Amino acid sequence: MPIYKQEEHFKKIPQTEHLNLLIAKAHNPTSTKLAISKETGIRPIELCNLKVKDIDLNHKSIFPTTAKHGSARTLKISNSLTEMIQNHITKNKLNPNDKLFTGNAINYGRCYRQIRNRLAIKLGNPTLKTISLYDFRHYFATRLYAKTKDILYVKQQMGHKKIETTLKYIQLLNDQEDNEYTCKTATNLKEETDLIEHGFEYIHEKDGISLYKKRK
Repeated sequence: MPIYKQEEHFKKIPQTEHLNLLIAKAHNPTSTKLAISKETGIRPIELCNLKVKDIDLNHKSIFPTTAKHGSARTLKISNSLTEMIQNHITKNKLNPNDKLFTGNAINYGRCYRQIRNRLAIKLGNPTLKTISLYDFRHYFATRLYAKTKDILYVKQQMGHKKIETTLKYIQLLNDQEDNEYTCKTATNLKEETDLIEHGFEYIHEKDGISLYKKRK
């Protein structure tokens, strides 16, 4: 009798605007947690185990204790997220050895689903209900690969021990976001170097002008 192996199924990566909406409509500290999940791809359990001393606000970096025996990594965060975390630390008068957030990953997931479901009903948008908390991690990995095309870098940033695990996360962006680009032109070596250093990808040259693009 033949044995059938169930094909692994990945959901569509959520749109940036949907994740931003969920973050904006959540109250603190959940909104700060979701912003960290989106910008760093950190596992919920890692996020809930963060201590204040794991955050370097001056260098806008997070140093999580990696779960699942994965690789250690440094995760960069934006200016706006740095400010959110700073405000959270100040408001709650946290010390370096204090946990950044109270609760655990189970509580985080439960709180997120409540916020997500209420917002989906309020806006009449059932798509929001399909976005799981782990989809924030899927989003990070896919966007990072789309930007860098460097599977080993994505592996390191995800905290994976095996490259096979990372490959499962590398999916195409959904059609809507896949076509969103910023385009730039360059007419000399310095301009081309600057664009490449800022993550732009060379497309082609016409009439002495080089065209570059980068996903938004």
